[in-house]
Amino acid sequence: MLALEDGRVVAQVRIEPDELRADPTIPVQWLRAEGPFDLIAGPSGYGLPLVRAADCTDARLNLMSLVRPDERAAKGVGGFSAMLRALRDSGLPVVFLPGVIHLPTVPVHRKLNRIDLGTADKLCVAALALAQHNRDEPALVVEFGSAFTALMVLKDKQIVDGLGGTCGAFGAKSGGAWDGETAYLLSPLQKSDLFRGGVADALDRETGRTAFRESFCKAVYGLLNVHGCQDVYYSGSLLRTGADLVQQALGELPRSSFKFHYAGDLPGAWVKHAAQGAALIAEGLCGGVFAPLIDNLKLREASGTVLDWLTHPRAAEVRAWFA
Repeated sequence: MLALEDGRVVAQVRIEPDELRADPTIPVQWLRAEGPFDLIAGPSGYGLPLVRAADCTDARLNLMSLVRPDERAAKGVGGFSAMLRALRDSGLPVVFLPGVIHLPTVPVHRKLNRIDLGTADKLCVAALALAQHNRDEPALVVEFGSAFTALMVLKDKQIVDGLGGTCGAFGAKSGGAWDGETAYLLSPLQKSDLFRGGVADALDRETGRTAFRESFCKAVYGLLNVHGCQDVYYSGSLLRTGADLVQQALGELPRSSFKFHYAGDLPGAWVKHAAQGAALIAEGLCGGVFAPLIDNLKLREASGTVLDWLTHPRAAEVRAWFA
């Protein structure tokens, strides 16, 4: 978590997942101790279209975690939901941010039968990269997370495409895009299954690392073929725990065709990039120095739900779980 004043870092803290599972109210406690704040961009999971916490119903909270009714008390996911409820009930000026699929800058045909084109955290990483580099040329933003690998495309300072963790590249813990036949045979799946099948579960260390590198290249070249990106901005917590794996993946891309940029940190910031991006979005929404970023990304025009673009005959049944 990170706080900004006039675009400058004034406070920050890193809260580990185990701490949150033990006490989901820790973020609220920190915010109250460091505040008051004009606006707080809360952790938003799969995202909501700029919904203030005070207006957030239980159904909307469930849309941010996307857990089936039969699993909502599950360990881990239940902790995230408890944290969202603590923020919602805190009375603090919290707003929940959209995911990539909520943005009007992503064409409808790219949303069909998709949910994760990039969660709200990944959108925050893209915002940070854009704020740091502010380029008009097409660019690719890669977030090497501790579990998932996500890629987003920037054009004209807007997000126009994305591949989220479960429909994209191999991850440190997640297997990336699911084979439908595999999903069928392993069903009924649990939410925790989405965090399995990656490098950590590979048959052996080298096989997993090779799959990670090759899957990353396939994802990059697929987006390159459509969008013509040459600039690649990379970030993510895997840079702390598996920097060699990230560098090997990036090394598979020829330097003659790509320009690589570290997504960068705000001056004085050391928390994860998603937290930095969330803070600058909150600052921009308040009309601060990052206000142009909000206009470029069209965050105020975000709309709908992550379930709007499902066309399967059973989609209505799924939507009913979150009504």
